[in-house]
Amino acid sequence: MQAPGDEPFFQTRGIVLMPADLSLPGWARRAKEAGLTTIGMHDSGDVGKVAAGMRTEAGQQFLAECRELGIEVEYELHAMRDLLPRDLFAANPEFFRMDDQGERTPDCNLCVHSERALAIAAENAVAIADVLRPTTGRYFYWGDDGKPPCRCPRCRDLSAADQALVVENHIIRALRAVDPNARLAHLAYACTLYPPQQVQPEPGVFLEYAPGGLTCVEECAGDARLGTTDPAVKARYRELLDANLAHFGAADAQVLEYWLDVSAFAGWQKPVRQPLPWDAERRPDFLADLEHYGRRGIRHVTTFACFIDADYVAAFGEPPLADYGARLVEWRP
Repeated sequence: MQAPGDEPFFQTRGIVLMPADLSLPGWARRAKEAGLTTIGMHDSGDVGKVAAGMRTEAGQQFLAECRELGIEVEYELHAMRDLLPRDLFAANPEFFRMDDQGERTPDCNLCVHSERALAIAAENAVAIADVLRPTTGRYFYWGDDGKPPCRCPRCRDLSAADQALVVENHIIRALRAVDPNARLAHLAYACTLYPPQQVQPEPGVFLEYAPGGLTCVEECAGDARLGTTDPAVKARYRELLDANLAHFGAADAQVLEYWLDVSAFAGWQKPVRQPLPWDAERRPDFLADLEHYGRRGIRHVTTFACFIDADYVAAFGEPPLADYGARLVEWRP
């Protein structure tokens, strides 16, 4: 039993959901009972869907229950299409990335040598914050999901992570002009798994490490899916985590995992056909991950739990949220 004053090592103990998952009522209560601190709301590439979901009756009830029970709410967003709207391309193609063939394209991300594009992205980040304001002061505005950076002559010598950090540095300055305590995540995932080499983070930028998308940057023998248990792949992810910690530090770093991510295990298809695996392979793997992250001094841990909605619970029963939360609460160095 936890002694009085013996605070859990992991300060953030979270899950990340999608607005549709709020069809399952009582998420705040479930999180509280499991010893969790934080629920993040997510969509793969449309900030508007998250904002609309929060305005629904289910969204408003969810937010009210979180306030009542002391559960923090954050918004983890692939936000680039809202930061730099694609309809600007016709008049201003120079705002957008260049592909390997030398053509400007609105398909993803932006050109980080366009000062106007960076300014627009920062302005829109502040506007999004007015609508989706996290209770923690931590903001998550990621680039397009697993997509490449700009290859123009001025950008091509900057890695994907360097380019992402250029954008993040602009955004954190804008956010701190209106919220002096704002913090902003640098997502290390897929194309940005390698740490930045040329750009340093501004104060307030912290590492969020999501061990997925390795095949975007390396040929990978074995299982490189999200939530992998392949030892060789996991070892490589851990090497890259250490490299990122060397650049950003561990003090505010967060790991974003896939332990409870029904969407990944279901191939992002509904209806979900099988329950989340939490068996003799998956659960010990989760515990080993937790040990590894804790030993690295990482005190903020969350996991996708997308697709755990009313239909999922009706079909398969409650997810292993209580076990997940208990292990996070109990872990000590």
